[in-house]
Amino acid sequence: MALPLAHIRVLDLSRVLAGPYCAMVLGDLGAEVIKVERPGSGDDTRHWGPPFVGGESAYYLCCNRNKKSVTINLKSDRGRDYIRGLAAHSDVLIENFLPGTLEEAGLGYEPLHAINPRLVFCSITGFGQDGPYRDVPGYDVLIQAMAGVMSITGDPDGAPMKVGVAISDITSGLFAASAIMAALLARERGGAGERIDISLFDSTLAWLANVGSAYLVTGQVPQRYGNAHATIVPYQAFATREGHIIVAVGNDGQWQRFCAAVGRPDLAADDRFRTNPLRVRHRAVLIPLLEEVLAARPASAWLSRLAEAEVPSGPVNTLDRAFADPQVQARRMVMEVSHPTIGPLRMVGSPIRLGMNDGAGASPPPMLGQHTAEVLHRVLGLSAADIDAARAAGAI
Repeated sequence: MALPLAHIRVLDLSRVLAGPYCAMVLGDLGAEVIKVERPGSGDDTRHWGPPFVGGESAYYLCCNRNKKSVTINLKSDRGRDYIRGLAAHSDVLIENFLPGTLEEAGLGYEPLHAINPRLVFCSITGFGQDGPYRDVPGYDVLIQAMAGVMSITGDPDGAPMKVGVAISDITSGLFAASAIMAALLARERGGAGERIDISLFDSTLAWLANVGSAYLVTGQVPQRYGNAHATIVPYQAFATREGHIIVAVGNDGQWQRFCAAVGRPDLAADDRFRTNPLRVRHRAVLIPLLEEVLAARPASAWLSRLAEAEVPSGPVNTLDRAFADPQVQARRMVMEVSHPTIGPLRMVGSPIRLGMNDGAGASPPPMLGQHTAEVLHRVLGLSAADIDAARAAGAI
């Protein structure tokens, strides 16, 4: 059965992470993704390492499967003509240049919409197409800082801390993919193409979720709680005799079972801890008591007891343990593709499951310019002589 976006062609002019991640999601869903890169150097992330394997960086490999790499010089007239031609034959264009950059090159939304009224044109930038920060470059760590994420991440008495992955880039890519698919659906119902404006800053504010909401309704600035939760107790990491575990007591029934499982039913009966609001109020008293209890046994013993009591809990895994987890294996979340210089390449799989699709048949992240001649011939009808002339002129 064909994947749902098998009829869609995506022209991906983006670099680094947010745009390429968005395009990869669309490629995983069946779209043909044509990744346009700079001749000679390509996507910035090709050089972001170590680690490198087979001449490619792990960073680049993480977000560029199911794509075709075409090298085109956007500074040349002929190269810009090729972009116009590809846009005329595409359903989606993704770009993450600073606002105004493509407009100056004659490749902005208006001229490309005139060529192809059905084109969905998605821009992903740090701060969006308007506002006082419009022309400020957006980097993930900068966005995490400015959107308040770092102020609520880290130990209460420690320094502000960023999330360990480029979460603002990733979530912006996901919002962009959602917006693109909504625009494609509207187009298929009789509409035209669409201009989509995705901002890393907007996206990050959007996923502050309950923490952002708590500030907006109370006016109180949230604080850092480390691995604990501002409004649920106990809901955090605890050190055991061997290793750390997470305990996530989400309601008062689970609290009663937790206390029985750890041999402290007296805590469940204590008037200070009977309900979650009370436990939040008295966390400074309760948490040290629980830390003392849980430090007495190894993680494996506690996890067994808590599982029997149906109390949400789990180990704090390193990545080797996470990827070796039987649930990961059962869900086939590590996939393998055959790469021309690496050989078998293991990648994190897509979490999107449609029927029995598990990523089988996925193509590896492309080599720089691997598909230039093939795409220009198939999509634009260029001959071998045309392609050789364009290469000699520095257009590709």
